[in-house]
Amino acid sequence: MSVFTTVTEAQLSTWLANYPLGELLELKGIASGITNTNYFVTTTTGRYVLTLFEKNTAEELPYFLDLMDHLAAHDIPCPAPVHTHDGQTLGMLNGKPAALATCLRGKSLEQASVTHCREIGRILARMHEAGESFEQHMENPRGKAWRIGTAVEVMPLMETRAANLLSRELKYQSEQALGDLPQGVIHADLFRDNVLFDGDELGGLIDFYYACNDALLYDVAIAVNDWCVEPDGSVDAARVQALLEGYEEFRELTDEEKSAWPLMLRIAAVRFWLSRLYDMYFPQEGELIHAKDPQHFQSILQHHIAQQAEEVD
Repeated sequence: MSVFTTVTEAQLSTWLANYPLGELLELKGIASGITNTNYFVTTTTGRYVLTLFEKNTAEELPYFLDLMDHLAAHDIPCPAPVHTHDGQTLGMLNGKPAALATCLRGKSLEQASVTHCREIGRILARMHEAGESFEQHMENPRGKAWRIGTAVEVMPLMETRAANLLSRELKYQSEQALGDLPQGVIHADLFRDNVLFDGDELGGLIDFYYACNDALLYDVAIAVNDWCVEPDGSVDAARVQALLEGYEEFRELTDEEKSAWPLMLRIAAVRFWLSRLYDMYFPQEGELIHAKDPQHFQSILQHHIAQQAEEVD
């Protein structure tokens, strides 16, 4: 879902006076956003991305912006927040918290190759390593409690068979023990539309506004569920292998993580199935709406369940 807050060139020109970025040359809306309003902003000093936050409060946002500052300083290719004349990275524009960040080269991919997946594994592990020295902490707002609460809201609206599947899966997951998995800073939304590539060369990671502290393996599972699946929800083993091999070039998975891997893939699938169901049943008003199909993650979950059953047999 994309929700756009309109910003005029006159409004932005006034707001930009707080920044050492020169004069505004062009303002262009970005239609591919899911949660926040985004614009390309071109000034006499370069091109930037303006984000107006539609859901996050001003109190929540310093974690994300400070994390991006931290990662950029540790050579992780990601947008670096632009600071105002007095050193701030967050302001208010049209009643919404707003921030500017540097613009990266490249574009998101529609199809991911084995080469791309290996690069994603590498950069994800490097990001996890860089996050070890980030001192701020934020619990995952879309963790277990959110999954259970959201399921309660959407299940009465779902088709019976799908609701039964969701109910069984949540019960199964509640009965499993993940063990003592390594924790740290995770992106939590590393889909193809949040990564830029220039051919086979990584341009950078974007949209850190779901970042939080959680199991590092969860981040890997989220990435695999987008980068390594076919349109029917089945998993491409070659791409999974490439992503995991790339990851382990920089950070080796523990035995506990390897044991938890099948369950974590299912947890990650349920999280995005639920968020898409919620957005479909409870759409947020806005100028531009892109509702993503929940069925896709239902299919991914079903493939993971079937794959795990085969491995057990």
